[in-house]
Amino acid sequence: MKSLYCARTLALLVLMFGTLFLADLVAAQAPPVSTLPSETPAQFTPVTDSFDYARREVMIPMRDGVKLHTVILVPKGAKNAPILLTRTPYDANDLTTHAHSSHFGRNLHGYDNALEVILEGGYIRVVQDIRGKYGSEGDYVMTRPLRGPLNPTAVDHSTDTYDTIEWLVKNIPESNGKVGILGISYDGFLPLMALVNPHPALKVSVPMNPMVDGWMGDDWFHYGAFRQQNMPYIYEQEATRKNDEHWWTSHYDDYDMYMQAGSAGALGRQHGLEQVGFWRKILDHPAYDAFWQLQAMDKILAAQPLKVPTMLVDSLWDQEDIYGATAVYKAIKPKDAGNDKVFLVMGPWHHGQEIDDASRLGALKFGMDTGLYFRREILAPFLAQYLKDGAPKSDVAPVSAFETGTNAWRRLPAWPSGCVSGCTLKPRPLYLTAGSKLSFTAPAAGETSFDEYVSDPAKPVPYRARPIQAVGYSSGMTWSQWLVDDQREASGRPDVAVFVSDILNAPVKISGQPMANLVASTSGTDSDWVVKLIDLYPDEVGAQPEMGGYQLMVAADIFRGRYRESLETPKAIAPDKPLLYRFALPTANHVFLPGHRIMVQIQSSWFPLYDRNPQTFVPNIFWAKPGDYRKATQRIYHAPGQGTFIELPLVTAP
Repeated sequence: MKSLYCARTLALLVLMFGTLFLADLVAAQAPPVSTLPSETPAQFTPVTDSFDYARREVMIPMRDGVKLHTVILVPKGAKNAPILLTRTPYDANDLTTHAHSSHFGRNLHGYDNALEVILEGGYIRVVQDIRGKYGSEGDYVMTRPLRGPLNPTAVDHSTDTYDTIEWLVKNIPESNGKVGILGISYDGFLPLMALVNPHPALKVSVPMNPMVDGWMGDDWFHYGAFRQQNMPYIYEQEATRKNDEHWWTSHYDDYDMYMQAGSAGALGRQHGLEQVGFWRKILDHPAYDAFWQLQAMDKILAAQPLKVPTMLVDSLWDQEDIYGATAVYKAIKPKDAGNDKVFLVMGPWHHGQEIDDASRLGALKFGMDTGLYFRREILAPFLAQYLKDGAPKSDVAPVSAFETGTNAWRRLPAWPSGCVSGCTLKPRPLYLTAGSKLSFTAPAAGETSFDEYVSDPAKPVPYRARPIQAVGYSSGMTWSQWLVDDQREASGRPDVAVFVSDILNAPVKISGQPMANLVASTSGTDSDWVVKLIDLYPDEVGAQPEMGGYQLMVAADIFRGRYRESLETPKAIAPDKPLLYRFALPTANHVFLPGHRIMVQIQSSWFPLYDRNPQTFVPNIFWAKPGDYRKATQRIYHAPGQGTFIELPLVTAP
């Protein structure tokens, strides 16, 4: 049996190896077998018959031959429909294919897309990549200036908008030939550029939270103090066409990262930021020279004829572009002889919150969704009036201003105004006085003439509680809320001067820009001055206990002392000499309620949002050396003839 088993096994082995040999022989003689056929078609055609919209992607030629990538979304069955255009550096595809849905509205990314208005209005939605970004051809230049001294080419955002509209009205058969342009932030700057030599088919422009003057008070500087936490934005926006190169960080707390680097210039060098053109321009233009002045959109539009109805949208707590909307309003409103072409909306929002849920901001609750109110009651009828055939004239007020404190919308004839009729708007000084007090009565002789603190660049005042997050909008980030942060942490620091009024027994209403009239001295030769106007809540707030003692910034800004005499030419400060620093704080429309108090805080750093002033005069603070950063004794004066005060735009009832 054993030998029989072995024989059978041997036979099987011979058969197996013989088969393998024959297979190898056949394989060697046969031609090689190709790979399996691809299951991916050479050309795939999406079937979208069930969609409630049609999507078209086109490359629209500009006058210089450059083609701009443009996405067009047309509602199914649209006929004689108006066009709503947004031009963007933030990826037209992303803004229009957000959910990959068969439904029009589900594809519109929240940024720039006021969904209720677009969907309920039946608009054709057009989003275009500006030249040099994402799917568009051409060269990218940050907020590309108009043709002229800063732009020797034949094209700018004005001409690109004109050429785009020209193509749209000729090539979208479903349209009625009327175009409106709207957008937020950078995308809000572009509707302003569209107002320069506008296309005849452009019937309305809605710049929301627009970038207007990057030196005076929008993204890059505030009165000369550099907003260094925007360096990652510059890096990512300019390093590549599609923003796929990302800023790296070295610390969880931004405060530590910026401190370790020393100056903003040194931090930029560590990151290789000098490879991008706009950063090099910022380094070369720290003062308010022609580079900034010739780009300021309020100045540009003040010199243009007013042809297109324009609605400027401003956020009262805009953490990015708090300067621009009201600056443009002031520049162009005098041209509006009929009071029917320039409109202003001011809401209790952070940057861009008007197209989102806006029932609250941080700890503040408004008792209604103020963003939804804006979109349905103001924006929708305003656009319809100018873009829809046969639409009635809207009942939108020349100024729609949300009044914080009382939490109510006000319809006003102009700005600043305060009320419809009968009231008076008059500047009134609120004085800093001895004993850390605020009063509408000027300081008396014989009182202590100043308060002082020591400002140490090695321990700058944080602009919000640490650890400090980077600038951003991803989940869990609170950058958008910092202007409504509780200021109690700062008020307890020895390097922050604090002045408080008595408890109010009547409401105090302000409408407009408070003016800081700061009389101060420094033992250094340069200094920053931060002035914050604050609503100090009662110790207890029954309806919302967590608001007890809350310190809410109503208006606040920073001024770099070297520009006291000239914004264009920096100059060292005379040490220990009381000098006047006068500058406007951001626009407010606020009521300090009875039981509240008014507070003013003054400090000399707001870090790391703004770069540190070394407090020693150097030619260019971007390149300050470690030894330049020195302590300084700061004095805030409140003596007769040397009084520091905040000039409040006070509204008095009839």
